[in-house]
Amino acid sequence: MMAGPPGYPVTEGVFSLEVRWILPGPLDLAVAEWFAAFRSEAESREDAYLLDPDMAGLSVKVRASQALDVKVFGGSPGILEPGDRVRGRLQHWRKWSFPLRPPGPGDGDPGGWKRVRKQRLISRFSLRHGQIAVPAEGRAGGPQCAVELTEIHAQHQDWWTLGLEAAGPAGLLRPVLGATAEVVFARPLPPGADLRLRDSLSYAEWLRQPLCITPCG
Repeated sequence: MMAGPPGYPVTEGVFSLEVRWILPGPLDLAVAEWFAAFRSEAESREDAYLLDPDMAGLSVKVRASQALDVKVFGGSPGILEPGDRVRGRLQHWRKWSFPLRPPGPGDGDPGGWKRVRKQRLISRFSLRHGQIAVPAEGRAGGPQCAVELTEIHAQHQDWWTLGLEAAGPAGLLRPVLGATAEVVFARPLPPGADLRLRDSLSYAEWLRQPLCITPCG
């Protein structure tokens, strides 16, 4: 994999506040119908995550064979708990994105990488004058939160994930994520779709665990 052509834009370090849950098995239709209450956009792609060597606090992936994303973990400011059946660990990250040229025919995959296929639905919320709007509106760089429901396939297994990612001014990351979570989880999750603290982790953390369809003991 090679860097993009000279002059191609590079995303500067972007601060975010995120919470994610990753659960085993195919996405349940009831969960998809629950999420359908929000206007969303669809996306299908394959990402490759660098797992070896294990660089603590650093997440590296190639996104859709087009960009190299580097994320640095900035600590956890606490637990998100907007409802009785929803508990997740908040995580601060800073991300850089660099363009890539995809490998040529026959190049193969370098060692230490793991591919994850994703089919995503993304709904975007914005915070204006203390109120949440969907779809997101307002000026670029303002506080926004993306809510993502994704079917994922890795190592011949199906999983699904629900994540919230807030971006914008550092002081507004927690307010926009918290306000978005209140709107999203105002409608109860379907039975059996509890989002537990033990399932709340980043992609990199999840991929470094033994993957199993039933919860690992």
